[in-house]
Amino acid sequence: MVCAQDITEQRSLMAHLTRRIAFGATQAELDKLETQNYEDVVDDLLDPGESNHLPDELVLRYHTEVHEQRVGPWSAKQWLYRMVTTDTPIVEKMALFWHGIFATGYAKTNQARALAVQIDMFRKFGLGKFDLLLEELSKDPAMIIWLDNQDNHKGAINENFGREILELFSMGIGNYTENDIKECSRAFTGWTLKNAEYMSVRAMKDSIWPYGRISWHYEYREDDHDEGVKTFLGETGNLNGSDIVRIISKQRVAAEFISRHLYDFFVADEVPVPQWPYTPPKDPKAIATLADAYLSNDHDLKEVLRVLLKSEFFKNSRYERVKCPVEYVAGCLRVSSAVNKPTLLMNEAVSVMEYMGQSLLNPPSVEGWHEGTEWINSGSIVERVNFAYEVWGNSGSIEVKDITDRLSVDGDMYAEEVVQSCLNFMGPLELTEEATKSAIIDHVSRNGLIKFGDKSSKTRSQAEERIAEILALVAASKEYQRA
Repeated sequence: MVCAQDITEQRSLMAHLTRRIAFGATQAELDKLETQNYEDVVDDLLDPGESNHLPDELVLRYHTEVHEQRVGPWSAKQWLYRMVTTDTPIVEKMALFWHGIFATGYAKTNQARALAVQIDMFRKFGLGKFDLLLEELSKDPAMIIWLDNQDNHKGAINENFGREILELFSMGIGNYTENDIKECSRAFTGWTLKNAEYMSVRAMKDSIWPYGRISWHYEYREDDHDEGVKTFLGETGNLNGSDIVRIISKQRVAAEFISRHLYDFFVADEVPVPQWPYTPPKDPKAIATLADAYLSNDHDLKEVLRVLLKSEFFKNSRYERVKCPVEYVAGCLRVSSAVNKPTLLMNEAVSVMEYMGQSLLNPPSVEGWHEGTEWINSGSIVERVNFAYEVWGNSGSIEVKDITDRLSVDGDMYAEEVVQSCLNFMGPLELTEEATKSAIIDHVSRNGLIKFGDKSSKTRSQAEERIAEILALVAASKEYQRA
């Protein structure tokens, strides 16, 4: 068991890795990771295997409203359970990454189940090859409805999906022409839904479980596909949607676009995506390195992430990203070990994410959310502070008891010592404003020396209450808002 003063650079690096590629780690998890080689840990994380998490059946039995999945918050609750309890958090983190880029909302689908199916698709293909992921996305019922491809017909194209797959999903503004959009749209004619109008009406009235009859399915209608010759990004032929995906995926600009998204999500906050055509990347060399890895590994995203996570620019990027509300809430719940069975706390967790500015499965537009410091304002920070206090202020939680046990090894402690130790356990964090740290120390000092006593004593219970309060105050700091 590691005590606060034993925090090593290796442990700090592992904490950084798990904040970025997962939703943080408990002290017990860090104990295990600290003894392993960093490169090996990265390789293991990138090969997650089968997921073990709180069973969906148990969640459905406890949260009966989740059965129907008619609206986003119910499906969001099920996903949040998965983020908090899974032993393969990288799978959920990648699903969240793609949800932010391929932003799709339940409001237009009339049935949140379609979004849950899309998230399952991200879990399956999110760490694979980009061309395969993009093709699956093009066949995804939620995306087809979201961007109107069911209305994209031979002789009467709808350019919505054709435009967004280039502008927001793969290449960015300035790297294609208006004619490319038209030709792309022609290639995706016939990529539609089976019985779309009937299912759209039924989705407003029906549930999926136990007797529901909702069934969104992709269907290729050959008679509605434009078989004419098309020219797209310099290639000419009787192109279909699969050809478009193939052509896009091999472009250098696509490699750089996806690499910049990966950098923004896993390394350091970039400017919002609409500014990318006019603002160079924060670290052009890093983007070039990732783009090279993308192209040399046949668009394999796992290999791009491997290069990213083992790079010096990643290792040196601690606390350069503001946690989005989902990361903040899931991280608090996961690291505090507050959730190991169904709990009504999850109802509040989903709601408070919305109050913080992020409605999971219901992004504000196809552009997704603007990240970084735009997450923080006077209203959202109050929600973050209150939620952190509710979760970390619970002296009965497993993690609070574990941290208290670790601190007790050194005997009774003064406020300054225990605050610094809690900062180490929660990061390690370094408060940039000395006044903040002094205020916490002064608050803790009012009740004198922190005494631990025996494990089952009243003194230990009192110590746990004081440690929980300190951890909650640390979680409310501006530094803890960053990953």
